[in-house]
Amino acid sequence: MMLLNLLKVYHAESPTEINFKNKFSDLLKHPRAFHRDHLQGHVTGSAWVLNENHTKVLLVHHAKLNRWLQPGGHADGDENVFNVALRELEEETGIRNVKQLNSGIFDLDIHPIPARKDFPLHDHYDVRFAFQANDNDSLIVSEESHDVKWIPLSDLSRYTDNQSIFRMASKSIALFKS
Repeated sequence: MMLLNLLKVYHAESPTEINFKNKFSDLLKHPRAFHRDHLQGHVTGSAWVLNENHTKVLLVHHAKLNRWLQPGGHADGDENVFNVALRELEEETGIRNVKQLNSGIFDLDIHPIPARKDFPLHDHYDVRFAFQANDNDSLIVSEESHDVKWIPLSDLSRYTDNQSIFRMASKSIALFKS
């Protein structure tokens, strides 16, 4: 399985991510881990997209969650989570021309998704990949979002209090220090 191989070589540095990596390994023992009906948790893929100067990140204002997040979504049975991240990026932002910034996984996160009338509370096991794109390319706003925007890394706290977003921003800054 591709994701198990990616997890084996992924070097999680923070205690939080080390814990997530272990939980991912447990989740992947279940045959429906890549399907949204696996309510103990299921795999999602997302794209952390920086502009060419590595000073801005592309975020979507998610309609259902009413939060600024990186583009991403359900695997829906696709075990190639890298392709899931690319598909979701294109569907949610219109961005197609990207360059992968590092080989393999950039970040791991497990976060709860609130219950809705048609679906109970459940966890997303999110695999994040880092990309670079031109911040002058046209953006689209899908029906899943209220807005799509390039946000300066220095202004993230004006848009979110999400610690996993801040963790990815810190990783980005460390990756591109001169």
